[in-house]
Amino acid sequence: MGCRIDPESPAGWYHPDVRVPTSVRQVPQTVWQLAWIVILALLLTGSTLGNHDPLARIRRFTHVSEFDFAGWTLAAFGVKVQQSSLGYASYLPTADREALVREFIQLTRRAGELEARQLELAADPSLPQPDIETASNERQEIERTRLRLSVLQPQAETVLQEQEAVILAEMGLAVGGHPLPPVLFHSTRLPLSVIVSPRQAIRQDASIQLDPDLTLDQQVSLENRLESTLGVSALVVPLGGIGTYPTMIQESSSLPWIAEVIAHEWAHNYLFFRPLGFLYETNLDSSPEVRTMNETAASLFGKAVSQMLLERYYPDLVPPAPAIPPASENAPLAFDFRAEMHITRLEVDDLLAQGKVDQAEAYMDARRQVFWAQGYHIRRLNQAYFAFYGAYADEPGGAAGADPVGEAVRALWDRSGSPAQFLKEIGWIRTLPELQREVERRANPTR
Repeated sequence: MGCRIDPESPAGWYHPDVRVPTSVRQVPQTVWQLAWIVILALLLTGSTLGNHDPLARIRRFTHVSEFDFAGWTLAAFGVKVQQSSLGYASYLPTADREALVREFIQLTRRAGELEARQLELAADPSLPQPDIETASNERQEIERTRLRLSVLQPQAETVLQEQEAVILAEMGLAVGGHPLPPVLFHSTRLPLSVIVSPRQAIRQDASIQLDPDLTLDQQVSLENRLESTLGVSALVVPLGGIGTYPTMIQESSSLPWIAEVIAHEWAHNYLFFRPLGFLYETNLDSSPEVRTMNETAASLFGKAVSQMLLERYYPDLVPPAPAIPPASENAPLAFDFRAEMHITRLEVDDLLAQGKVDQAEAYMDARRQVFWAQGYHIRRLNQAYFAFYGAYADEPGGAAGADPVGEAVRALWDRSGSPAQFLKEIGWIRTLPELQREVERRANPTR
């Protein structure tokens, strides 16, 4: 999830003269924080499992490889209890806290580079193999780096949690100086998710989390068995974060991305206690509109919070504004992924509306080859792909196609006074017509 900067972006809503509540800068009371861990871990772990199990027959194929949320939550609970009890990072000077996070990010990048090199050397016979001493030195460096990361991770998580809590409190999303729910996340290997859609329409009917150790062959086999047996469209996709409690965040060397996903998943937990999020997480309303409203709202909010956090604590890491190439009549147009994916989705929707399922699937496969040739290595492009990625409509175009939900959510965002006001208000909206009426009311306030 990339973070783009716009001169008209919500970053302008941050006011540096707002004082940070003292209680946010201090270590949260252990009893208060642990109570929230217990309450939300029980509520949100259960809701996640319920939300992703709408079709029991699919679990005949997935139950042997489904992710163990209960086990993960119990382990994460222990980590957070330890962090909350010690609170050592909270006593570091501001400069040391920021340096700690920077070191954690740099070492994560280094570990990733070394491990990627190991995989590349093992997989590509055309590359010169390192001698025994060089290979041994690289493995030892990976071990040292991972050992240092294991020491830094709980401290870096504590610092980032508290920094995001400061931003959220300043935005007005706190009670007694603390954001509710408290910001708690744990970096980990995330499960995969198998997405199931009908072939005749683009609609997410199921999303079930799977063991992250599934090989590519196992993923493909699962997709094939679901499709051949149930007559559906299936796709196994990676995830960046999950709104359990503590929230699950994929390990990354991009601090802008990490800050965005932490806020994105926190927004899901915040919305859980309001109608929009509750309908989504408990599957009381399985409409695609509710899912798109939730995911788009969380994406917009996550980007805004990430921007504010970086500007406050890590200004040198604020991503630069995207460069606009100079216009030239002779220069070839650059391949625009979002625009091309938008065109693809519109054509697929049209073919499916005419009942031309086979033609739509043949078209998607042909378009996948076009994307692949342009460097976008999409393994499968099918109905399940659009059902999953089309719900993240925080930017125009892309996999959402002509779906009006994302446009309405973005319109409400543009007409809200701040990210906090937007999140508070959209949480009480239950349906697309209700959202559209609210957008129309704000566009024409005198009516």
